[in-house]
Amino acid sequence: MESWRIPAIRIGAGLVAIQLLVAVTSFAAAEFLPSLKVGSEVYSNVTVTSVTATDIYFKHALGMGNAKLKNLGVDEQKRFRFNAAKSSEVEQQQVLATQRFHQEIAARKPAPKPNAPTGDETAPVTDDNGDPVVTKLYAHSFRGQRPPQIVVEQWLTPTPDVKGKFVLLDFWATWCGPCRQSIPHLNALQAKFKDRLVVIGLSDESPEDMRKMASPRVDYYIGTDPQARTRAAAEVQGIPHAMLMDPEGIVRFEGQPVYLEEQALERLMTKYSK
Repeated sequence: MESWRIPAIRIGAGLVAIQLLVAVTSFAAAEFLPSLKVGSEVYSNVTVTSVTATDIYFKHALGMGNAKLKNLGVDEQKRFRFNAAKSSEVEQQQVLATQRFHQEIAARKPAPKPNAPTGDETAPVTDDNGDPVVTKLYAHSFRGQRPPQIVVEQWLTPTPDVKGKFVLLDFWATWCGPCRQSIPHLNALQAKFKDRLVVIGLSDESPEDMRKMASPRVDYYIGTDPQARTRAAAEVQGIPHAMLMDPEGIVRFEGQPVYLEEQALERLMTKYSK
């Protein structure tokens, strides 16, 4: 697996997806297939949701998934108009995109570390600057400083472009009820602030397990860290747990994502924009 490491995030090549959300499709109409063979895997009751120059995304009997067009049979490649030369060109563009992502994150500068919040409250309060703070955390506090290195072993969606944007990282799992309940809220934040914010859900589950989640729909970026390296480094003891990082890579909010309401997020992004 090709991968690269940066101070904040490591990206690995991904092959599957919960839901394709950000991609230019070359085939947009839904199409039903009784079965679809991808290498040694056979999926049944397949509904194709979108096709790009490199991937096919679909729903099937057990959930959602995707596959590389180059791994399909010849007949399926013809059906979905696979162009090997175009696919190779797009993959090269994706490599360049991850390199730019690397450069952008690496260029972010640290800020002074403030005093860590204390107390037993479970609801958010505000600090002396009026910023929302969840004072009881089930994780180590990184507010006002850089988070530990974030490791994404495999993306289940296209690689996010975070240049000049805030990043909201959510630790979650498909088996976690409160995590799933937070998805509509995170979807709403991504939709409302899409020009300034990138929401990333990070799970330590396997891609195969994550593909089994048929609902709710996820409208933001998803990555996996099966060895739980990021979660261990952040000392996350309970999920969901979210960290909001400004364009300089500094954590400005941490806690359960439902505590980060639209109004508070708007004020944080206005205050800490470049």
